[in-house]
Amino acid sequence: MDRPQTPPQNASSSSQKIPLTPEQLKRIEINRLKAKARQRAYQESLEAGTSKNTNSKRPLRVIPDESHSPTAPTPANKKSNGDKNAPLKPDARLGRYLDYDLSKMVDSRGGFLIEERGGMDEEERRQLLRRERERMHQNLDPPMHIDPDRNPKCRECNSMDIDHVFKNIFGCLVCNKCKDAHPEKYALLTKTECKEDYLLTDPELRDQELLPHLLKANPHKATWNNMMLFLRYQVEEFAFKKWGSAEELDKEWEKRVEEKKKKKTKKFEEGLRELRRKTREGIYQKRKDEEHHHEFGGVEDSDGTSVQRCKECGFEIEVEEF
Repeated sequence: MDRPQTPPQNASSSSQKIPLTPEQLKRIEINRLKAKARQRAYQESLEAGTSKNTNSKRPLRVIPDESHSPTAPTPANKKSNGDKNAPLKPDARLGRYLDYDLSKMVDSRGGFLIEERGGMDEEERRQLLRRERERMHQNLDPPMHIDPDRNPKCRECNSMDIDHVFKNIFGCLVCNKCKDAHPEKYALLTKTECKEDYLLTDPELRDQELLPHLLKANPHKATWNNMMLFLRYQVEEFAFKKWGSAEELDKEWEKRVEEKKKKKTKKFEEGLRELRRKTREGIYQKRKDEEHHHEFGGVEDSDGTSVQRCKECGFEIEVEEF
């Protein structure tokens, strides 16, 4: 089967030209004249910019505002006050954002970025390094044994993925999953919560043998004392042992709350009595100050009667001279 081929172009059809209308010819001539006029204007502008005057200088011409030339005029809103070290203005197209100087930021290891106010002295630096070493010593992870039976397991689910910080500090074998699933047992309490909720004292909380605690960096300032965190179930066991039972702890807590309320009420009543006393004294003193005391002058004779007259209000009294 023969392959189809394109028939050759007819020579007579290619040699024929399509005639143009008078309107099309007029439009072509107008476009040609416009193009020549634009080319002539462009050539004249180039010659005017490169030609020199009688002083062998280029003629002056106005530089447009949108030009990128270094001698272009600067808009009024972009002029600086002459301060070369002035900070750059933020670009309005970027929206609202906060500009931080990262060279002055310090890592407080408490979840906050604190801008350093001034230079840290040697004593604060030494305290910071000492507390950092204490926290690093607590967070060391021991190696795992090849034999699975010799590795410690979680007390809740027998998993080997235990939290080594809880193991080293509190002696508690628990994995991260069980720790999050049972916050009533494995939540961490601050020293303030232990003192207010479980009525424990500072010496008891500072005793590492009675209540082991985890040290964390102070979130308010890195150079302050480390934050002490206690395990909830250990604190509850010690508190119940100290007060006898959970019911006795609740009774003692309610008793102390009532005592605080009584002290607060007594202090308020004492302050109220003192305010009333000062108010009474102030009113009495004000009345005493407002009282008028007559100052009589010399004895005067009025219609055969001896009288004395007050110098301020004119009050008169009769007197007898002997």
